[in-house]
Amino acid sequence: MSLLLAISRIIDAINTRIGKWCAWLILAAIVVSALNALVRKLFDTSSNAWLELQWVLFGVVFLMCAPWTLIANEHIRIDIVNSQLSKRVRDWIDIIGHVFFLLPFTIVMIITTAPFAERSWLINEQSSSAGGLPQWPAKFLILIGFILLFFQAISELIKRIAIMRGDMDDPHAGGAGQAEAEVERLLETIDPNVSRP
Repeated sequence: MSLLLAISRIIDAINTRIGKWCAWLILAAIVVSALNALVRKLFDTSSNAWLELQWVLFGVVFLMCAPWTLIANEHIRIDIVNSQLSKRVRDWIDIIGHVFFLLPFTIVMIITTAPFAERSWLINEQSSSAGGLPQWPAKFLILIGFILLFFQAISELIKRIAIMRGDMDDPHAGGAGQAEAEVERLLETIDPNVSRP
């Protein structure tokens, strides 16, 4: 198990670094979007390349930060229901979800996206819009994003099994994640006297 946990730490480190770096592209997308809107309003002109760049930047953030979101345990779940379940049940739900849903989904996406991206690269696919960007880099981003998510799912599965076996402490057990903290704050706003488990 120690070898698997070492592999998990390497995967986590890579995806965390990629996620933190790519998160800054949100700022770039905002700047590009603002400048594009400003130029369109002031000079009554626009560029398809700048519009498509906004979409590509958003796609990069969404795809490359998804594994980092999984590491931080901030992916979407029904927090109010989830918080009512025991820790062991939540751990089993995570394992079942990773094995039967997340891993198969990433495998299907990798298998179907690889030829799609390769074909786009081989023909040097360009945008159908005048002055648009090449399309093959964006299509390769889909492939790369799902490969990273596949490895992160493996890492999360390793960690969850290690936690259930007692080989490691749960890094998310000590405190609620941002979503859980927000639910707690909202519940306290509604009725501060309501007791919660």
